[in-house]
Amino acid sequence: MLRNSLLDFLKLESATGIMLMIAMLMAMIMANSFLSPFYDSFVSMPVVVSIGTFVIAKPLLLWINDGLMAVFFFMVGLEIKREVIEGSLRTPSAIALPAIAAFGGMAIPALIYTWFNYNDPVAIGGWAIPSATDIAFALGILTLLGNRIPSSLKLFLLALAIIDDLGAIIIIALFYTSELSIFSMIAALVLIAVLIMMNRKGVVNHTAYILVGVVLWAAVLKSGVHATLAGVILGLLIPLKTNKASFHTLEHSLQAPVNFVILPIFAFANTGIGFGNITVKDFTDNVTLGIALGLFFGKQLGVFLFSSAAIFLGFGKLPYGVSWMQLYGVSVLSGIGFTMSLFIGSLAFENARVIGIDLADERLGVLLGSLISAFVGYIVLKLSLTEREMHG
Repeated sequence: MLRNSLLDFLKLESATGIMLMIAMLMAMIMANSFLSPFYDSFVSMPVVVSIGTFVIAKPLLLWINDGLMAVFFFMVGLEIKREVIEGSLRTPSAIALPAIAAFGGMAIPALIYTWFNYNDPVAIGGWAIPSATDIAFALGILTLLGNRIPSSLKLFLLALAIIDDLGAIIIIALFYTSELSIFSMIAALVLIAVLIMMNRKGVVNHTAYILVGVVLWAAVLKSGVHATLAGVILGLLIPLKTNKASFHTLEHSLQAPVNFVILPIFAFANTGIGFGNITVKDFTDNVTLGIALGLFFGKQLGVFLFSSAAIFLGFGKLPYGVSWMQLYGVSVLSGIGFTMSLFIGSLAFENARVIGIDLADERLGVLLGSLISAFVGYIVLKLSLTEREMHG
C-alpha cells in the first residue's frame, strides 16, 4: 500500500513543487537548530576529483550547483528542442505571445532591481536574479486547482517558462562568465564541433553523446564559462528527428531523477538561511527589496502588460478558453523564481563573497518574492474559477 501511495504521489504534476518545498523547509530547520554545524559541514565539504594533472577541487555546494545542475540544464535543453521541433513552440504564431510575455517578464523585474541597486557596483551584479520563473513550482501551483484550469493556460505557462529558461541561459552565458581560459575554451569548441558532426552524421547512440558531453562539461568548467551551459548544449545537439522514440525515452528517463533528486538536493543545499543572523535591516535591504519586488510586482507587470499589448496589437491572441483574470493569475505565478533565481544568485555574488564583501543574503529576497507570488497567484486563479462558475 505504501509503495502504491508513493507511486501515486510521484505521478502528481504538483509533486516536484511539493518536494522542493520539503527540501527548503528541511534546510531551514537544520540551519536554525542544533543541526546547523552539520548543515554547514555538508555544503562546505571539500570534494576533489583528480585524473593525472587534471584536478577539480570544489566544496560540495559547488559540485551540486555546477555538476548536478548540469543534468537539470541538459533536460532543459532537451525540452526546448522538443517544444521547438514538435511542441508548443513549433510555429511563429504559437511562439509569439509567450515570447513577448517572457521578454516583458524578464525586462521589468531587472529594471526594478536595478532601480533599487544602481548606485551599488557590487549589488548591481544581481540584476538578473528576479528575471527567472521556476517552471516546476509554477506548474505545481497551477495543478493544485485541478482540471477546471484550461489546458491552454497550462500550455501558455509552460511555453512562457521554457522561453524564460532560454533567456536565463543566455544571460548566464553573457553576463556571469569569469575570466576565460583560451585553451579550455578551444577544447570546448572542438567538442561542440564533434557533437554537431555526430548529429549531422545521424549518430543516435545517446551513450556516445553523453560521454562527449561529460568531457565537454569539464572543458567548459575550466574555461570560465558556467559549466551548466554544457548540459544545455548537449541537450540541443542530441538528434530528435532521426530517432524520436529514443529521444523521448531519454527525456522521460531524466524527469524522475531531476525532479525528485537533483532539484530537491539543490534546494536543500541553497536555502539553508540562518535566521538568527537576519535583522529587520535585511528585509529592507536594497538587494532583498529589489529581488522580492522584482519577482512579485515586476514579473506580473511584465508578463501581463506585454501579453495584453501583444493581444491588442494583433501579435497574438488570448489562449482558447482563458479569461483575462486567469491570464493575470498566471502572470502572478510567473513570479515564482526559486530554482533559477537561486542559481543566478549563487553566480552573481559568488566572487564578491570570496573576497569578503558583505552583502544581504539574496536567498531571502528570492524566497519572499516566490512565496508571495505563489500565494497571491493561487488566490487570483481560484477566484477566476469561482467567477466563471457564477457566470457560467
